[in-house]
Formats: sequence, structure tokens, C-alpha cells
Amino acid sequence: MSVSPDEFRAVLGRFPSGVTVVSTRGADGSDQGMTVSAFCSLSLDPPLVLICIEHSASVHEALTTAPGFAVNILSARQEQIARRFSIVDIERFEGVGFTRSSSGYAILDDILGLIECRRVALHEGGDHTIIVGEVEATRIEIGTPLLYYRGGYAQLEH
Repeated sequence: MSVSPDEFRAVLGRFPSGVTVVSTRGADGSDQGMTVSAFCSLSLDPPLVLICIEHSASVHEALTTAPGFAVNILSARQEQIARRFSIVDIERFEGVGFTRSSSGYAILDDILGLIECRRVALHEGGDHTIIVGEVEATRIEIGTPLLYYRGGYAQLEH
């Protein structure tokens, strides 16, 4: 049985996920980042996470060659940030508030959480690269998460 890309995308859309912006530095020192929902924890000991980046993504080269990256977990108030960082061919960080981590990665203002990682492995998976990061630092804030569900952004209702 074969599953079409559209059918696969539709069924995956039924699984709600959190929304992140992953940031790193390019070889030229420029800030690089993109909206990523393909993110998950991998191991508690050692603490590992993974992100999946499409080969054609503008930040693919930076994320697969940089020594590490930062996962910015977005709050429900940051839908416009998520949209901005998913647009191709713009300066994504222009006009966006952020500070620098101790490793030099962009940390967006008003995020719910931060996971700063050292890249430890790369694996090929179809049209994506699976990037494994060992967690070196975290930060937690109070708030409501931004979710992605059925092709759009949503908020958790209490």
C-alpha cells in the first residue's frame, strides 16, 4: 500500500504539536533561524533532543554545520513570529527582539522555554536531516504554548 504525500500530510495534521523557532549562526556569523514543529525529546540521560530539517530549507546548511543551535519554544502570543520565521527569502530577525545566549545563538524575547544544544549527530531521513543535540542549557517561563494543528496555529484551551 502506498500513501500519497498529501494523505500523509493530512493525517500528520491531526497530531497537534508545539511550535519552535530554531536559531543558529551561519558560517559568516549571520543569525539563521526557522519555524520548526518537527522537534522532540530523545533521551533524558544524557539529555538529547532532535529536530528535523528539510534538505531544501534555507537554514539547512547552517544547522548541519554549526556546532550547535537553540530551540525557542513559542508562546501563544507569538503566532506572528512563527509566521515570520516560516517565510522564505526575508531577513527573519529584522525587527524581532532577541538576546544572545552564552554560545552566541539568538534567543527570542517572550518565549516559553529555551533549549540550547551542542550538535552531536546527523542522520538522513528521506527528504530531511535529523539533527541530534545534547542539551547544555535550558530556561523556563510561565505562559500558554503556541500549537500547530491541521495546517494552522492554535492555542491550548483550559
